[in-house]
Amino acid sequence: MIILKIKTYNLLNSVVQEELDAGLLAETYEVDTKDGKNISLPEVFESEVRLDLVKSAVHASRANRRQPYGHREHDGKRAPQPGMKHSVEWWGKGRGVSRIMRKTGQRTAAQNPHTRGGRRAHGPMVAKDWSQKLNSKQKTLARNSAISASTDVSMVSSRGHQFNENLRFPIIIDDYVESRNGSEEKYDLESLPLQYATRKFIAMMEGLGLGADLTRAKDGRKIRAGKATMRSRKYRTPKSILLVVSKKDGLHKAAKNVPGVDVVSAKDLCAEDLAPGGDLGRLTVWTRSAIEALE
Repeated sequence: MIILKIKTYNLLNSVVQEELDAGLLAETYEVDTKDGKNISLPEVFESEVRLDLVKSAVHASRANRRQPYGHREHDGKRAPQPGMKHSVEWWGKGRGVSRIMRKTGQRTAAQNPHTRGGRRAHGPMVAKDWSQKLNSKQKTLARNSAISASTDVSMVSSRGHQFNENLRFPIIIDDYVESRNGSEEKYDLESLPLQYATRKFIAMMEGLGLGADLTRAKDGRKIRAGKATMRSRKYRTPKSILLVVSKKDGLHKAAKNVPGVDVVSAKDLCAEDLAPGGDLGRLTVWTRSAIEALE
């Protein structure tokens, strides 16, 4: 068996902060990339690409998140459902009218589905179950297939992502160093200090050659049409970078604020993260710790 090896990226962040008479200006960041160490990739990066399994896994994942909705069952006057909130009576037979409940003291019919203001005939039921079952081996195969597809440059490009043509896939970040006033300080990438962390993350992605994709997601944010604007789904943002980490720390908090960027830990990685909507080829950035956790 051939063990696949690839070079990682080391990041050097040059921090510049000018000082005026009024005080210090905001820091500016310029990130340079250098080739890091060769590391061995797990076998999942050589998995067979199975579009059918990925689509099944994504469909099941979305179906299992659906929440049941519908009116409550009619339970007398204690908690009447819409269309049943009337005081009604039946006139009895022999009056030459249909046997429909009438509002008390009136001739107006009520409560029936075909009457004005009546209940819904066959409305959605809360008891309906949309969940779907998927074997654990199928879930694992779908995830591995999506990981393998994320290393294919043509698939990533055909999905609409924009990146530097000289970029190596998979994109793995190893060391992170900050240069400030002539001195260098090395940081654990995933434990990035929270001060200006989001600005530093954006500078990292621009240094890697992924800034165009962040801009694409930010500029592509739009307001939905229809009632979704009233249901906490007002904006639709295109999917951009998927950042895979080993632990939820400073880098996780910094990246999740950027439009279009999703952050997930390696142990929670699934097919839907790597192929939103069932479309393979998500632009994925890994940390070296995440690669080790994936093994």
